[in-house]
Amino acid sequence: MEQQQTNNDEVHFNTRIPLEELKIAVEAIKKQLEKIIIGQNDLIELLIVNLLANGHVLIEGVPGIAKTITAKLFAKTLKTNFSRIQFTPDLMPSDILGTSILNMKISEFEFKKGPIFSNIVLIDEINRAPAKTQSALFEVMEERQITMDGIKYEMEYPFMVIATQNPLEQEGTYALPEAQLDRFLFKIKVGYPKLQEEIRILKSHHDRKLEVPLDKVEPVLTSAELKTFRSLVQEVLIEDKIFTYIAQIVDKTRNHPHLYLGGSPRASIAIMNASKAFAAIQGRDFVTPEDIKKTLAPVLSHRIILSPEREMEGMTAETVIESIAQSIEIPR
Repeated sequence: MEQQQTNNDEVHFNTRIPLEELKIAVEAIKKQLEKIIIGQNDLIELLIVNLLANGHVLIEGVPGIAKTITAKLFAKTLKTNFSRIQFTPDLMPSDILGTSILNMKISEFEFKKGPIFSNIVLIDEINRAPAKTQSALFEVMEERQITMDGIKYEMEYPFMVIATQNPLEQEGTYALPEAQLDRFLFKIKVGYPKLQEEIRILKSHHDRKLEVPLDKVEPVLTSAELKTFRSLVQEVLIEDKIFTYIAQIVDKTRNHPHLYLGGSPRASIAIMNASKAFAAIQGRDFVTPEDIKKTLAPVLSHRIILSPEREMEGMTAETVIESIAQSIEIPR
């Protein structure tokens, strides 16, 4: 009887979290995006992980490598509302959040909501607006709400910001405030496609003729399904040694000789939540050190700041992150 109970416990453990539907939904999203997007598998996977971990994502790359179209197509796979905001140097906070307008009929001010009131918000070229405009995003990205004239307005579920930016060395860009960067779960750097991928891109555009790319992508995931999947992700197991592993990595960034600024506790939480999502889309109900390693560069690269000396030498944040990961013993 005891053995039977043990066996039952083992069966119960193996099926503790029903992840089959989540995996099917993830594959469905990938399949839709692959109709148009070629060779951006890592970007697509990180967007999905970010969605399941309830975060925001910053995509960086030179113009013309499909950052914006990928974000728009990704939003199209969700049965939710979508809005796009083009950031420019003259954009004001009220252009994002909304403003109060006098209603002459009732002689009272009414709040007219801005484009931030949506489910998936694409902010294109986010670093082309100055700090005053960026400050409008602080509250809404962290708390999923805005406060206007003393009144709190909550965002409709789900709420996710996908921002794109050009490299900072390009003319007409502003460095984002550290506090804002910390609110992005991931920063994803997108490079040029490989030669064979670019040939496929050319053929795809040629074969598509006048077809609109957005028309080829169909929504596959509802808000209710996403809420269920996010709850499942939170149930993924993490052992104590994995907690220690995460904390050791982030703590090392705060005491590293090559870094001026290390990761905050928010970075530790981001690694934990993202690693749960990575495990879940693989069909596992527990986190492994490999899941942690996958999250390190996209979670930490925008949260740490190199010392001026190392930056002048051409060292990158990714190099330091890799060095830190190698210096800490992997839990077994």
